Amino acid sequence: MVVTGLLTLLGGLAGCGLVLVAGGSGLLPLRARQQGRPERTSGRSGRSRRVIPIALGAGLLAALITRWPVSFPLAALAVLGTEGLAGNTSKPVIARLEAVASWTEMLRDTLVGAAGLTQALAVTAPIAPRPIRREVATLANRVSAGVSLAGALVAFAGDLSEPAADTVVAALTLAANERSPHLTELLGVLADTTREEVAVRLRVEASRASARTAVRTIAGFSLGLFALMALFARAYLSPYRTLTGQLVLALVGCIFGLGLWLMAVMVRPRVLGRLSLRVPPR
Repeated sequence: MVVTGLLTLLGGLAGCGLVLVAGGSGLLPLRARQQGRPERTSGRSGRSRRVIPIALGAGLLAALITRWPVSFPLAALAVLGTEGLAGNTSKPVIARLEAVASWTEMLRDTLVGAAGLTQALAVTAPIAPRPIRREVATLANRVSAGVSLAGALVAFAGDLSEPAADTVVAALTLAANERSPHLTELLGVLADTTREEVAVRLRVEASRASARTAVRTIAGFSLGLFALMALFARAYLSPYRTLTGQLVLALVGCIFGLGLWLMAVMVRPRVLGRLSLRVPPR
């Protein structure tokens, strides 16, 4: 009974660590993603799917080298945790923000040339910045297909899923339903505000990059030292071969995984709230 209880506790601790690190690395959906705006996670999801076989392979290799049952989940934890701390996930978001600012300026300049809003959308669609060119082209196609301008703009905001784009769409939607003599000035202000947000995000991301580097260095040295000890200091690690040693190792590994998860949460970009846009009643 005691052995069964210890094994159950061992498995529970390992599973808890897997859940924590998977949440920090983006393999599990978070409440903010379910209740907030839909994130564009296709690239990140692809990376997450690719890292799962690597994590399983690392766990199998660790189990073969150490012959410890607990080494399999702990090695998988390490791979998943470092994947959550690798890379700059804000770079595509910042690129889209810059694209929204540039496209807003294009609209402003086109409207200054006495073009109507529908015509301005059609003119800027082929030359829109590449990160949002597909969405802008879809917007122009919807308008040309007979969709109401306000409805097409609201759908366009949903395609972009960016808070900065929501403010631009809100201004354009109001202009589509009511005469707005100061639309060009408003678009210029919104473009400047978006560029200021890009500058702030770049500064924040620079500090996060240094934090990620420090975390990866600490994790790499810790895991590397443990791997060297497992290969060349087996006598020193021999107490961990017992059931009690495996339980202690699982506890230490879960604490280490919890630390990785907390650090991944600390350097992960926050999800900003979006405006709730609807088609105004006629």
